[in-house]
Amino acid sequence: MRFFSHRKHFSDLSEQEVIALAISSEEDDARIYRGFAERLRGEFPATAKVLDGMAHEEDEHRSRLIALHQSRFGPTIPLIRREHVAGSYARRPVWLQNTLSLERIRGEAKMMERNAERFYLAAAAQSPDAATRKLLGDLAAEEAGHQVSAEGLEQAHLTKDTLAQEDDSAQRQFILTWVQPGLAGLMDGSVSTLAPIFATAFATQDTWTTFLVGIAASVGAGISMGFTEAASDDGALSGRGSPIKRGIASGVMTTVGGLGHALPYLIPDFWTATALAMVVVFIELWAIAWIQNRYMETPFWRAAMQVVLGGALVLGAGILIGSG
Repeated sequence: MRFFSHRKHFSDLSEQEVIALAISSEEDDARIYRGFAERLRGEFPATAKVLDGMAHEEDEHRSRLIALHQSRFGPTIPLIRREHVAGSYARRPVWLQNTLSLERIRGEAKMMERNAERFYLAAAAQSPDAATRKLLGDLAAEEAGHQVSAEGLEQAHLTKDTLAQEDDSAQRQFILTWVQPGLAGLMDGSVSTLAPIFATAFATQDTWTTFLVGIAASVGAGISMGFTEAASDDGALSGRGSPIKRGIASGVMTTVGGLGHALPYLIPDFWTATALAMVVVFIELWAIAWIQNRYMETPFWRAAMQVVLGGALVLGAGILIGSG
């Protein structure tokens, strides 16, 4: 397989290339930590300080590696990066890093340190030069100890109260940006499409026509809800987060809510499709009640009564209109 790969294997790298790879990796990691820190500084300043400290340590590693390279190979450092080496551990693209939650960022930082430790251990084992081997082994030990260092930084900046406050803030932001718009969309899609779908079903008793009406009602409602949510609030003052994210959450969940009881009408037999659609409606309404209880702290039975009663009224209206 090596013959067909355009990437160099780690075992084929020269000592100079290994050191150059380590330098570029430390630069990348420092940038990633600083990017995380800048993203979190406004809402989570304590975690941002921890990440600033980790970036500073990566800068120190880079300086030591550059000094080693200058003493052994001169000032010109070859351009070699992780993506040039087969099997090298990869970092998330910046556009994916920007979507990570607070807890995922903390976990990503710890994983980065573990990967760096493995890299230095492999590099040290491959180097015949005593000074190079010592530095790479020291860096491996330091990367392993970074979790201890991170814990020290966390003790300095992340007290239990601070961690609890940041976690509560992250949870609150998740609810405002994703759960609330998604729940509103699911309720609208599940309930508002009941009448047209079941009215069509009982008026025509044609499963394919009912399915087409259901698809049209679901997609149309999803587009409408998505644009309405995105245009209603830019999130700057309310703190509800990105209007695009909220619009996506609302639009997708609205469509899903309607499709749930439209899809059974792909079954040719009318009564089988209708019975299955009613089962799906029941599941959808109880799912809405569970989400309200789980994230909105609404008592489950009160949420269930409100949603089930409302859904039953709309369902009954659709069946009566279609039967008439």
